[in-house]
Amino acid sequence: MVEESTTATGPRVVAHPTMADVAERAGVSRPLVSMVMRDKPGPSQESRERILAAARELGYRPNASARLLRRNRTQLIGAIFWMGSPFQVRVVERLVSAAAERGYGIALGPTTTDLSTDAVVDRLIEERVEALFAFNIDPDSPEFREAASRIPTVLLGEWNDDARSDNVHIDDDEALRLVVEHLVSLGHRDIAYVGGEGGIVGRDRAASYLRAMKDFGLEDRSEVLRGSFFEEDGAAAAREIVSRDERPTALVCAGDLSAVGALAVFAQAGLSVPDDISVVGFDDSYVAALSYNRLTTVHQDVDATADATLSALLGRLEDFDRPPARIATPASLVVRATTGPAPSA
Repeated sequence: MVEESTTATGPRVVAHPTMADVAERAGVSRPLVSMVMRDKPGPSQESRERILAAARELGYRPNASARLLRRNRTQLIGAIFWMGSPFQVRVVERLVSAAAERGYGIALGPTTTDLSTDAVVDRLIEERVEALFAFNIDPDSPEFREAASRIPTVLLGEWNDDARSDNVHIDDDEALRLVVEHLVSLGHRDIAYVGGEGGIVGRDRAASYLRAMKDFGLEDRSEVLRGSFFEEDGAAAAREIVSRDERPTALVCAGDLSAVGALAVFAQAGLSVPDDISVVGFDDSYVAALSYNRLTTVHQDVDATADATLSALLGRLEDFDRPPARIATPASLVVRATTGPAPSA
């Protein structure tokens, strides 16, 4: 049976409807509902319309509601991520092993330029996943909103106000405070930032940089060079800096890939890192630790992110109606070779 509560806008379904619930609402048998849902011949047009109307009213979706029935569990968790992000890939890798220890599998849903978030969500729902976690997607996506109303969902990569999903994200304010504190301790005052674009996380991370600069009394020296998280964003910012007569003494990048792009351009221009300019990345991905980069960067804890995500998903599988949680994972700074004392005037 479907439990319902009444709101100002009418009945609201709060449990997971089944074919039996649709049959009861439409006043027909469950086998007849099954035939309509599988588009089998036999039911009259009138019966089809009545059953489909009842399904819409209840929010029933074929192959979706049964995933939470214990007699037909799939033990699958859907993962929506971008394979071009080293951090996201590492979190998914960690979750594959962590979920297996708890008896769950991970159904992979990588997004691409040709495969929209809605399409990925729809495919994972067809695989009858019991829960979903997603990096940096629009929670207003119709398919994601539909999924979040039925199964546990966790949003990663950015802070989000979605009222139905748990949220796991690094503490950006603490991360950028550590970066600016480190650079100030080395004598830097003219500290630029490349970022601000790339969705909610890009905007929020740039805001964290501005707050950190203000906290250290450097608000008047703040500068955000617009860009996202990738190599060409850092390269474009570096070219802009190289063209100036007066340059910042340090550049903070929104991501490690952006920082790598900046390092390449500075090397081409004959600028020494860190003697002429210091560079800081964000993520502590594998590219940061490479022997020819040795990038100072913010460390995002993969294990903490994966463990918090899995705990949130499994917790809401046990109690779907509990309030969503906002979980901030800790930030730390890994100091390598790309930061040093500020160059003298």
